[in-house]
Amino acid sequence: MALLGRGSRQSRRRDPEAQMTVVEHLEDLRRALIISIVAWVVGTIVAYVFWHDEFQFLLHRAGLQQAIFLNVTGGFMFGLRLAFYVGILVAAPVILWQMWWFVSPGLLQHEKRIFFPLVFFSYLFFLGGVAAALFALPIFIKILTFPGFFAPIELKYLPDISQLFSFILLICLGFGLVFELPVVLYALGRLGIINSSWLYRNRLYWILALGLLANLMTPGADPITPLIMFIPLWVFWEGAALALKLSGR
Repeated sequence: MALLGRGSRQSRRRDPEAQMTVVEHLEDLRRALIISIVAWVVGTIVAYVFWHDEFQFLLHRAGLQQAIFLNVTGGFMFGLRLAFYVGILVAAPVILWQMWWFVSPGLLQHEKRIFFPLVFFSYLFFLGGVAAALFALPIFIKILTFPGFFAPIELKYLPDISQLFSFILLICLGFGLVFELPVVLYALGRLGIINSSWLYRNRLYWILALGLLANLMTPGADPITPLIMFIPLWVFWEGAALALKLSGR
């Protein structure tokens, strides 16, 4: 009977005119959550197996030779934290696919044409933001710790691995989120909420807002590091406005 129920539910998912019951929606939600959690657990386990290599990569990208930990369990807990976040990135395609699988029956055909590319490019641009953050990481480290520049010349930077990882996570998350700007603008344009004329008409306000966002999303109070985020933000804004204009919106 259970197999018949699953087959019946799957046939209704494929039929755009069919109506699914609340229980069937809850069953689908449970299935999507279980698959997503299993994918995250597997991704975390795989990431933990290779966490030493991942740590060496981050340390190399930061331009550092070594780091310290200040409590007995510091090294072990860092490995778990690193595996946790890398596992999320590894499992993200499966999680996004399950999200699409769950919500797609409730979407109209034109909504599906928007939603699926939106999810795909959101993930792609987020990864691009993380890559940009890792590329800019040594610049951040050198500027913020350079003796006599923003740090007193009498002090020497000894990186604690927990705080260093929190810093890396912060800038990766910040870059990942702000790199979603072109996806959000294009989606709003496709939905008719904004258009290219409105964007160009308010370009000055957008530039000021993007500058403020770059300052809020970057660590430190110096005037240099926000430029590393502001420049790609401005390029993405111009690209999204141009894409909307070329598509007639």
